[in-house]
Amino acid sequence: MFVMTKTKKTLAKPNVKNIVLVDGVRTPFLLSGTSGLLNRTGVPKEIVDHIIYGIVIQEVKTSNVAREAALGAGFSDKTPAHTVTMACISSNQAMTSAVGLIAAGQCDVVVAGGVEFMSDVPIRHSRKMRKTMLSLNKAKTLGQRLSLLGSIRMGHLMPELPAVAEFSTAESMGHSADRLAAAFGVTRVEQDEYALRSHRLAKKAQDEGLLSDIISFQVPGKNIISADNGIRPTSMEQMGKLKPAFVKPHGTVTAANSSFLTDGASAVLIMSEEKALALGYKPKAYLRDFVYVSQDPKDQLLLGPTYATPKVLEKSGLTMEDIDVFEFHEAFAGQIVANLKAMDSDWFAQNCMGRKSKVGVPPMEKFNTWGGSLSLGHPFAATGCRLVTTVAHRLQKEGGQYGVVAACAAGGQVFLPKYTYAQLARADTEYSRGATVQVFLVHSFGLFSVHVLCMKMTMCKSVQKHF
Repeated sequence: MFVMTKTKKTLAKPNVKNIVLVDGVRTPFLLSGTSGLLNRTGVPKEIVDHIIYGIVIQEVKTSNVAREAALGAGFSDKTPAHTVTMACISSNQAMTSAVGLIAAGQCDVVVAGGVEFMSDVPIRHSRKMRKTMLSLNKAKTLGQRLSLLGSIRMGHLMPELPAVAEFSTAESMGHSADRLAAAFGVTRVEQDEYALRSHRLAKKAQDEGLLSDIISFQVPGKNIISADNGIRPTSMEQMGKLKPAFVKPHGTVTAANSSFLTDGASAVLIMSEEKALALGYKPKAYLRDFVYVSQDPKDQLLLGPTYATPKVLEKSGLTMEDIDVFEFHEAFAGQIVANLKAMDSDWFAQNCMGRKSKVGVPPMEKFNTWGGSLSLGHPFAATGCRLVTTVAHRLQKEGGQYGVVAACAAGGQVFLPKYTYAQLARADTEYSRGATVQVFLVHSFGLFSVHVLCMKMTMCKSVQKHF
């Protein structure tokens, strides 16, 4: 059952195509779906113009996973497909790439998504071993080969495991989250309370059947899985027993207040409005605008939502009060609480953002009310599509019009899109354009300190002194 949208204003632009989200699906996020989207929507494979998928930890044998997934799902070998990567916002990049292709008139129908397989990540030989093996391949004589084999030591055999760490700073994201929490005075209790909220809301949404984007998935050698298996509402007492996971022994970020790594895949069907209506679809949302920003990867790695949110709203002539649904990626509870404090601070706005006044904090009754990455899990490249589909479904369910998605990513980058709900008239044959639900996407990255007035080495100390 959908609640009728309260009409505000449309953000349609003259002579610019309306681009719509037709539907979105995902597999259950499982502790460590393109074909599912086809089944859900019934879209003929032959009308899909392009396929774009995101992935973070790539398997060398499938470097263009979008192409392999398309062929595996039965698409024509004449349908182009390419893969993108942008850390935790890889599927967001896939979606905005789709928007760009449609807006430019290159395509009318694009499938975009993301996939991550964290339970079987590629593990490399050490650099010494790789060098030896490459030299062995070039050796021309038996003596050369035996000499190289004889040079192998135990240290050569140590594998290189993938690390969730910044290349530029060599710091894990968990360490960054712990420092950010300390800088903004976010306590362990605040983090555990927020994490518990996420799990409880996700459990409630799951029990009420609100997570309708999930399609059942047959795990090889196991049963069919139809629900996320990481939702675990517990108690503050149990969470308080966990030790710090990154900064030991005095850190505040633990396994309980961090998002957990999962396997998962997601996909969305994006079309021009004209094409969707011609095919008889009832779009779920307009994709109105998006912003990418980059921040300092050392001190501002996870603050992207604070910087990006006002940018996308100002581009659209909206305010925080206009937004009905907020969905922020929950990398860490400390990251979420720190961003909320930054958004609610005139001091931070004036000293770190060059703004006259604070961004404003989203009302919690509109914020991640169906749970988030802390409770549902975070398969890196698949999370973006989940966020966008959730916004569309929440807008329909709650009768809202405008929605905002914000997601931070490694490198200090952030993506933030804006969506509007494509409200349907009561008559099945009629499509109402009057009241639209719109979603805005925001991304923030940290490879460059863009639009940042704080000095890199002094930001945390200055913020900590204030908060």
